[in-house]
Amino acid sequence: MTKTMKVVYDGSVFRPSGPVHLEAGKQYTITVKPLVEDPDVERDPAFDISSLAVTTDIPDLAKEHDHYLYGLPKRRNP
Repeated sequence: MTKTMKVVYDGSVFRPSGPVHLEAGKQYTITVKPLVEDPDVERDPAFDISSLAVTTDIPDLAKEHDHYLYGLPKRRNP
């Protein structure tokens, strides 16, 4: 039987964050894995996204991207 549960380590013991349905007095083996791992930013594909930037000389590209990408009419700006 394998169970997964969230626990908090208080510096000396692991405290479950919810009910534990295990037999008292029995020995168990636990595997510890952080719920949130420290991200390795440099391995993230988005880390170097700025290297893909190009100069387009289109001043309204961000606002009118649908026009330039899909040929839709430009928006009317009041």
